[in-house]
Amino acid sequence: MTQQHETAGLLDALLGAMESGIIPATEAGVAAGNKIFGAALLKKSDLSTVLVETNNETENPLWHGEVHTLKRFYEMTGSERPDSRDLIFLSTHEPCSMCLSAITWAGFDNFFYFFSHEDSRDAFSIPHDLKILKEVFTLEPGGYNRTNAFWKGQSIHGLIDRVAEPQRSQLKDRAAAISRRYDELSAAYQASKSDNAIPLN
Repeated sequence: MTQQHETAGLLDALLGAMESGIIPATEAGVAAGNKIFGAALLKKSDLSTVLVETNNETENPLWHGEVHTLKRFYEMTGSERPDSRDLIFLSTHEPCSMCLSAITWAGFDNFFYFFSHEDSRDAFSIPHDLKILKEVFTLEPGGYNRTNAFWKGQSIHGLIDRVAEPQRSQLKDRAAAISRRYDELSAAYQASKSDNAIPLN
């Protein structure tokens, strides 16, 4: 199998996990007053989905989509829980500083994200990721090392752009449909966020 086919297969699995897993979970989460961020874990070996979760900040402001996923992951017992080194970490949005640290401490060597920090700020009116990186760590947008001794972080859209046609257009169409659904979920969250007690809503 060529690298192009491997990348297309990975992207198919990542988008599929969003379409059939994360988005339905996020719909329920947003209806309960939570933000739109979610995550999933997939096996590297066969790209099957192990776990899907979404933001649960109305219960605990630390339960970002990624951290809540890790909480559920470590509630799995014994042989039910794979080694984190054998898993792919999928995040709907580029992880914030807390989630970057959580992914690191949990031993993952990778993560893939759909929306960027700039998308969170500009498209979804949630600027906290970039503001915290700037105020606490003095980092400009994109200032952290996406490839380092612990993991490699990759943009799903960047990977799609490297896939050959006709798969690239097909993947772009799916990605556009996902983006439209998140626009709707974001509008629902923004309309109701004044009703919740999330500190940084």
